[in-house]
Amino acid sequence: MIEIRLNDDAYEQDIRELLMAFYPGKPFFYGNGEAKEPVRLIVEGTVNEERNLYRLRVMDGAPQKDRQSSRAAAESAGCAAAGSEPDAKTDVPSDTRMKQVQDAEKPAAAASPASPDGDGDISGTGLRERCGEPRPYVELPGVLQQEIVRAGDPISLDYDDRTDAKNKIKRRLYALLFLRTGRQLPWGALTGIRPTKIAMTKLDEGMSGPETVRFMRDNYFASDEKAGLSVEIAERERQLLSQIDYRNGYSLYVGIPFCPTTCLYCSFTSYPIGKWIGKTGLYLDALFKELDYVSAKMKGRTLDTVYFGGGTPTSLPPEELDRLFTKLRAVFDVDGAKEFTVEAGRPDSITREKLRVLKKHGVRRISINPQTMKQATLDLIGRRHTVGAVKEKFALAREEGFDNINMDLIVGLPEEDMADVRATMEQVRALGPDSLTVHSLAIKRAARLNTMKEVYKDLKIVNTQEIIGMTARYAREMGLEPYYLYRQKNMAGNFENVGYAAPGKACLYNILIMEEQQTIVGCGAGTTTKLVIPGQNRIERAETVKNVEQYIARVDEMIERKERLFAEEDKAGTHRGLGIQAEMQTDPAK
Repeated sequence: MIEIRLNDDAYEQDIRELLMAFYPGKPFFYGNGEAKEPVRLIVEGTVNEERNLYRLRVMDGAPQKDRQSSRAAAESAGCAAAGSEPDAKTDVPSDTRMKQVQDAEKPAAAASPASPDGDGDISGTGLRERCGEPRPYVELPGVLQQEIVRAGDPISLDYDDRTDAKNKIKRRLYALLFLRTGRQLPWGALTGIRPTKIAMTKLDEGMSGPETVRFMRDNYFASDEKAGLSVEIAERERQLLSQIDYRNGYSLYVGIPFCPTTCLYCSFTSYPIGKWIGKTGLYLDALFKELDYVSAKMKGRTLDTVYFGGGTPTSLPPEELDRLFTKLRAVFDVDGAKEFTVEAGRPDSITREKLRVLKKHGVRRISINPQTMKQATLDLIGRRHTVGAVKEKFALAREEGFDNINMDLIVGLPEEDMADVRATMEQVRALGPDSLTVHSLAIKRAARLNTMKEVYKDLKIVNTQEIIGMTARYAREMGLEPYYLYRQKNMAGNFENVGYAAPGKACLYNILIMEEQQTIVGCGAGTTTKLVIPGQNRIERAETVKNVEQYIARVDEMIERKERLFAEEDKAGTHRGLGIQAEMQTDPAK
């Protein structure tokens, strides 16, 4: 357990998220009451009264006698005890810290393999996570070296300048945690879900690709590989977004919160369709009321993309799918949209009749998501379909004329190793999807894999850079290039989710939702509407309730939430195509 002690919680989330990256799955304790398990690590942050100095300390939380015995054992082994990094109690002189940095950068005589959770090892003369476990050579960015040298000093900052203060605090905390563990994270101190937004911003400001890579390495300690991937994707996104007037258009997301079953890792809004047989019409009635409102409110604006997710939309019976898409086409200009996607993710929800309903209503892109091609894993995670069914339904979709099919995979599923992932990639390559999204398993708070820890505690979860790199090589060999990326909290190995696509088959909606470049209106239970206000670098949100019964009963309230949200847009003078006009009035260059 990790205890967080702060005299001001303005940056509590930023501190906690970086701790989660170094120690995935570990619970947190804030000193209120009694900890449910022993506290092994204490992180203390204190801002002074003038709010211009911030001190961070990372301390061993073990009982004093345990700390003394571990320190004595460490000294006899000739290395520092875990938790002996610089703090107010055990401050290390700056020249000693500099020597630690230099030692850490010396190449190891024989680097040991990375551990299953993605840890690397530092050389035997350098920093160590545990005594007697050498860690391979890693090159430390110069800024990180400086942070290590100053690790015991207070941070000079403007505490009320959120961007500057947040980055300084996270850089220092990263250095302290590096001193404790010897680990460098692939994304460095970055904990946000959209690292490509940084690359996009810097490219828009005129930085070159190599300059942007250096910026991400020096300011956030991201590896060259991850920074380079961000730049590659940002450049591709800019080219794809240039095809639409995204500032004055909008996208529509429709949530269908039903699935054949709920997967072990899933925390999305979804309900077993079996419990709603004969009652899904009530949900559609409420959804149609919300769609009518949105159609009227957005009249005069271009609908760029339509995306049906959930849940699994194809869980609905074919007659209700037909009713749903008939309504959609009656109130929206779907034919004028650049893209119309429906997630048919679960093979056990797909039939020829349903595919024909989708085709009849102009759906141009679908997803068929195996997640893995290992049958034992499918059984374990609660997906009641076979590997053979994945191949059968993929072939069926091709027969019905779908020429833009995405497949989702998850790396880091319980009990899978590199050989299992390689076998999955071989079978996916044989099918030849038009796009592929490779996810790193993220254990969400509401997923059964987290809420029932005792039941699943013995399951082995492995994800390494070697596995991630292998999936990237397979995708490129299939003619697919990375076009969007996002991250999640508690991801196996602290990696990322990457979407790959063949030329002309990238999903614009995925880019728009990740880069937050366009207003996206969400309809249905558990959806979020994001209102992008041009020229103000501002995004406002309105959410709908997740519970289906509550959504049906309170749909008028959900509409009212949207009405209040769009009132903000009207105040800014950006509604109904006025975004560019508002910018032109404030930018003489236009």
